[in-house]
Amino acid sequence: MQVRGLLLLLALILLAATAEAGKNKKEKVKKDGSKCEDWRWGPCVPNSKDCGLGYREGTCKDESKKLKCKIPCNWKKKFGADCKYKFESWGGCSAQTGLKTRSGILKKALYNAQCEGIVYVTKPCSSKIKSKSKAKKGKGKD
Repeated sequence: MQVRGLLLLLALILLAATAEAGKNKKEKVKKDGSKCEDWRWGPCVPNSKDCGLGYREGTCKDESKKLKCKIPCNWKKKFGADCKYKFESWGGCSAQTGLKTRSGILKKALYNAQCEGIVYVTKPCSSKIKSKSKAKKGKGKD
């Protein structure tokens, strides 16, 4: 009987310890104690050059925070890393300018970034002429 009681006591202690550990995890997920809800975030500022790891500063009333952020090095810097756009297909090549154009509609503005609703991008037309039908080379046996 004493062995059963001891096992039951150990099981209860283990159960209580597990519940306490789960409670601590939930508390850690909470934000860092700030009750402020109207945060204003600045742009992501890279640590060096114009892309890569960096930080963004946020302020709310008399509080301030810094968050880690990253600007991809292949990002279109003209629009900012916090403005996400959905782009259409490239248009035809303009014979006058030698450029292709496409537009992008704002999909998401992160951290309350000031983004343009529609943006336009251009790129040089390809100098290669692509043929739609390629000649088939066969090694047929006659």
